[in-house]
Amino acid sequence: MQLNNPHAGVLTVWSDVSCPWATLALHTLHQVAAERGVRLTIDHRVFPLELLNRQPGSRPEHDEEIATITAVRADLRWSPWEADDWTFPATTLPALAAVQAAKQQGLEAADALDTALRRAFFVDQRCIALIPVIEDIARDCAEVDADTLLEGLRSGAGQAAVFADLEVARSGQIQGSPHVWTSEGPFAANPGVEDVADFTDYDFTWVDQLL
Repeated sequence: MQLNNPHAGVLTVWSDVSCPWATLALHTLHQVAAERGVRLTIDHRVFPLELLNRQPGSRPEHDEEIATITAVRADLRWSPWEADDWTFPATTLPALAAVQAAKQQGLEAADALDTALRRAFFVDQRCIALIPVIEDIARDCAEVDADTLLEGLRSGAGQAAVFADLEVARSGQIQGSPHVWTSEGPFAANPGVEDVADFTDYDFTWVDQLL
């Protein structure tokens, strides 16, 4: 399987939608590109943490990573999970599949949905495990035809892509969530972060290298 999109100018990002480090990288990439008037084209690929780890995401670990990241990047407006305990997503597979299904409408639609899902989870603290929540989010994305997306999800669209990417993720060629690739090959895993265990500074220069 092709590990990256070979078309010039397309960035491939392997990640899980629930991963704070991946969401940090994508937010930064979008933020800097918007500031500079650069149009991004991102091909989202799946590094499904719950399938690789064989367990659901941990809320305590989530809250700890959020606290670590926001101590350096308070501009993100994230906070530890403050919604009801039972609303913390037990799975991200429906959201991951939805982004892959949205690719049928183009990479721009898939990127818009991915961005909106991450904002819903990390900022609005919504349960992105639920199809009705995903539908509401999709309907707020101008780039996404929500009716077409929902019709595809009902027939299993996106699921095969998630499991195909799982096999690639298991191969060891993808170095975690996130792993950014250019059309020419691998660029960096978790760019801008030198050490997740001792995260005290964020290096923005990796975005300069890409843009």
